Amino acid sequence: QVHLVESGGGSVQAGGSLRLSCAASGHDHNAVCMGWLRQTPGKEREAVAGLSPGGGATYYIDSVKGRFTISQDNAKNTLYLQMSSLKPEDTAIYYCAIGRSCVGGKILSTLILGQGTQVTVSS
Repeated sequence: QVHLVESGGGSVQAGGSLRLSCAASGHDHNAVCMGWLRQTPGKEREAVAGLSPGGGATYYIDSVKGRFTISQDNAKNTLYLQMSSLKPEDTAIYYCAIGRSCVGGKILSTLILGQGTQVTVSS
């Protein structure tokens, strides 16, 4: 059974940085795509960053390109999202996810979703 546990959320001022971690177990990282989604009240959940199976392709939503970096440590079974130059519009609940369907690392539908971690960026 696959488990995803996020950590690392919090509150920062605009321009600050945070690193999210997702401890994953029970999956083969070469067989699934993994990534980070986020959701704010009243909006659809959106894919923020993702890795294709085996990490060959990387996806970022346009609004975070150049500021966020997704990575994974296979030895630790951990997925990371390094977020820099944070903006108030990055405020959301961030979810770690394993994709049911993905294209180029972008998760189109989720198979497994973590419990989420809140990120709040103040101006």
